[in-house]
Amino acid sequence: MAQTVKTHFDPNWDSLSTYEVPEWFRDAKLGFWAHWSPQCVPEMGDWYARNMYIQGHPQYQYHREQYGHPSQFGYKDICNLWRAERWDPAALIERYKRAGAKYFTALGNHHCNFDAWNSRHHRWNSVNVGPKKDIVGEWEKAARAQGLRFGVTIHSTPSRTWRQFFPVTFGSDSEGPLAGVPYDGNLTKEDGKGLWWEGMDPQELYTRPHPFGADPDPEFVQNVVLRVKDVIDQYHPDVLYFDDALQSVHDLGTHLGMQDIAPEIAAYYYNASLDWHGTVDVVLNIKDVPAHLQKLLVQDMERRRLSNIEPFPWQTDTCIGEWHYLRGAHYKGVREKVVDLIDIVSKNGNMLLNIPMRGDGTIDEAEEHFLNGFTQWMDVNSEGIYSTRPWRVYGEGPASQKVAQIAGTIWDSEQAAYTAKDIRFTQKGKDLFAFLLAWPEDGLAVIQALKSGAGVAAEQIQVIRLLGLPGELTWRMDERGLHVQLPAEKPCEHAYTLKIECK
Repeated sequence: MAQTVKTHFDPNWDSLSTYEVPEWFRDAKLGFWAHWSPQCVPEMGDWYARNMYIQGHPQYQYHREQYGHPSQFGYKDICNLWRAERWDPAALIERYKRAGAKYFTALGNHHCNFDAWNSRHHRWNSVNVGPKKDIVGEWEKAARAQGLRFGVTIHSTPSRTWRQFFPVTFGSDSEGPLAGVPYDGNLTKEDGKGLWWEGMDPQELYTRPHPFGADPDPEFVQNVVLRVKDVIDQYHPDVLYFDDALQSVHDLGTHLGMQDIAPEIAAYYYNASLDWHGTVDVVLNIKDVPAHLQKLLVQDMERRRLSNIEPFPWQTDTCIGEWHYLRGAHYKGVREKVVDLIDIVSKNGNMLLNIPMRGDGTIDEAEEHFLNGFTQWMDVNSEGIYSTRPWRVYGEGPASQKVAQIAGTIWDSEQAAYTAKDIRFTQKGKDLFAFLLAWPEDGLAVIQALKSGAGVAAEQIQVIRLLGLPGELTWRMDERGLHVQLPAEKPCEHAYTLKIECK
């Protein structure tokens, strides 16, 4: 149930301590994400806006060959090439909903500091430059038309953009015929006279010259806060995500970073939800939230999942390829992401899945193939995913014992060789769902957590079914576990769901 007690939040952690994660988020389990910005135009993968300024980097070399030297053709010019000419947000959202999405998030900005909305506090945005469209606004309309919850992700945070990403734009080649020629990050508003960007200041995009790792100045931090509040006011997002970690900024000893601005943003956001809904019905998502704040914020794990059931809801954000579109990328398979989803949900988490998009607004054939396979699995098994909660244990099996030894988190690149003995659990009301992560060769599933004298008593079980196929299954329980005889036919691929209906 959404929170109703608090009538106003102040910008401090004590005041925010009454926040509770809304039930819709806990029920949703699966969201899809469009991690889409001007950096998708070259189709060369993530962090292009930074790496194109690093002499010797493959993206720098590609940029020189394709567009010219970054002193003459910089990232601002890539932004102008982003046209989104084949983008059909309604069709994409409908496709993601068919694949099982209960919420959809749009990238508001990346570390490149370009806003993909009609930004009132930053001229370098998708309405003024490039597509000449309110990208976030169009995504929001499409998502809400399909009945999906809508979120926005913010990556242009003080620590990421100012400290790590854009200082390279103020440099120059260290060798070669153009050594010492300043990159376009050094240009000013006056340099644009007679050019396509006349009247706009590159310094506002590139964050003004400063050393790598320097603390962000107060003006930039305040501008970030204003832009975040602008997103909240214009689009009323159900989820607001920050690609930064509170403690990473704090531990480095920096000031005016996420540690400092998060309480102000959280209070503003939660108070806005009270105005919109009369309740706090929104989710604020931040990377690697410290334990003492995990009730106040929903922690996000990038390409990772937690190794045990967590007391508070959390989220894994992950991707089938590069975050930004990479031409010719090898995508993760349906099985990998199905198993990730099952494991995450069994531990009280949600999965947010990015399908990389080309600069023109389309996805490729391999991504369509992935979505087809994922959709087929969800069509059969989603009953054991949506609106469930963790059981007494998240799972069992040799792979479970292996990952439990990893301190805290599991990277999504660490795919175990799951067997039929590897099982994950969820529950909904009186029903228990047991996901078999592989099909037993002898057709007999054995669940040790349900042995006699433990778990669920035999007399409590009414019937056991296999999702996707009609009829009841034959079973027995002894001191070794619950033995379930499976049919000869598989209902799907990748993983298989036993529904154990209890009295």
